[in-house]
Amino acid sequence: MSAPRTISLPSQELIDAVGQFPQNLKPVLWDLQNDPQVPLEDIDIAVMPYMATANTLRNVRKAPNLKIVQTQTTGYDGMVELIGDRANINTAAGVHAASTAEMAIGLAIASLRGFPQSVRDQQEGHWNPHQWPGLADRTVGLVGVGGIGEEIRKRLAPFEVNLLRFGSSARTDEHCQVHATTELAKFAPQIEVLILIVPLNDSTHHLVDAKLLAQLPNGATIVNVARGPVVDTDALVAEVASGRLNVASDVFDPEPLPKDHPLWGCPNALIIPHNGGNTGAFFPRMVKLLQRQLVAWSAGEAGENLVHRS
Repeated sequence: MSAPRTISLPSQELIDAVGQFPQNLKPVLWDLQNDPQVPLEDIDIAVMPYMATANTLRNVRKAPNLKIVQTQTTGYDGMVELIGDRANINTAAGVHAASTAEMAIGLAIASLRGFPQSVRDQQEGHWNPHQWPGLADRTVGLVGVGGIGEEIRKRLAPFEVNLLRFGSSARTDEHCQVHATTELAKFAPQIEVLILIVPLNDSTHHLVDAKLLAQLPNGATIVNVARGPVVDTDALVAEVASGRLNVASDVFDPEPLPKDHPLWGCPNALIIPHNGGNTGAFFPRMVKLLQRQLVAWSAGEAGENLVHRS
């Protein structure tokens, strides 16, 4: 019988929650910061820490014989560059879908109903009724029609919005028309709420630039639950600081947002510190995904959410 493959997990809590491992997979603790319990060259499969810094993730290169890398995030920007062609990369797609969709809807509602202003008024004991735009009857541009984009679409349905969806290519699906992202500029003057949930890659870096922002109508709100660099930060700051546009965002470029960043001082900016997938639903859903992955990997299969093949 061949020796079991070694799989590293970033916390003892995760190892304990996964429970019984297949006989041909041996779990070890490695958080990519401290030394693992075995020589680095013994590790065949590595589960990444959740929301680790770039410096921490870079340590995965120290394991020279990796065959599989499993992220705990849906996005995997930067991972291919770190891993190269020596290992498969599997993501946690689906694990964060519900919670990220919640965040997108929550950000839109909070901004469009003036919740940040009400919080400021509450701190001062100031009763300040005001008519806010609200979400109903707004034209919403949803950029991204993958798993999380679909969860956002479903949650938008009860709010009686006029929905425009944008994907990598124009097509028709069971929910009607999907426009190509190259058509965003054409539709921008209609879009009152722009929700971003696209992966970060060469084609989406600064997808929302100064030109596109300038074409959005006065008072439009940008909701970003994708990645910070999908939006040109300097262009965004110029529009938000002027008061013409609003932003309600979970992600930023750079992250963490520096203490002296001008967005902090904008009353029409709602800033969340990249909490989109970080809810109580995350851990048990991640455990269930790993349990399924272990069955697949022990059988020599690629597993779910394979986004990069060695």
